[in-house]
Amino acid sequence: MRVRGYTGTFRGRPTDAANRESCDGQNASQPGRSAACYEQCSGRLLAQDSALVAVARYMLGSETFPYRATMFEKTTDANWLVVWHQDTALPLRRRRETSGWGPWSVKEDVIYAHAPASALAQVLALRVHLDDSTSRNGPLRVLPATHTLGVLSVDAIHQLAQDVGPVECCVPRGGIVAMKPLLVHSSSKSQSECARRVLHIEYAANAVIAGDLELAVA
Repeated sequence: MRVRGYTGTFRGRPTDAANRESCDGQNASQPGRSAACYEQCSGRLLAQDSALVAVARYMLGSETFPYRATMFEKTTDANWLVVWHQDTALPLRRRRETSGWGPWSVKEDVIYAHAPASALAQVLALRVHLDDSTSRNGPLRVLPATHTLGVLSVDAIHQLAQDVGPVECCVPRGGIVAMKPLLVHSSSKSQSECARRVLHIEYAANAVIAGDLELAVA
């Protein structure tokens, strides 16, 4: 699918023209402001897009909502690789010692805990591609069906990377990839001069993710 209403210009601007004024003056021409505007303005607007919410609710249920959006931008100046891993840490409002949760950490004043598979099954990421993702600009790579294996050890992930053929998620601008957090994934460094921007929006079936543990909403 493609994002409804996506105009091809996302840097510091919301996709909904009716809300464009809320980001005026915070575009990429102002150093240090673009990343904040991605998350605080454009990301929040796009995360609430009815087409995206419909996909997430189809997968997780009628109460599903977005709780976090992260911009990943690879350029010639900001280039990196990510080794094979699962996304197992969730942001929480409070720390409450709970069986199966941990270790705990704090990053930028947000509490995180590594979650069990039962909690992570209630989460879905939609990756909105703001540029073409090609085999040369460090696309997402996944090991198919590994999200069904539960939370894996580092050694188990390493072994899967040897045994399972990876798939590159090459997606045109405006395209969407839906991904469960337990899917083993990685990405290589970009070998292209073209930027690769992806807005990674995370949705949850419910704010209360387990017992007394409640997700922190960005």
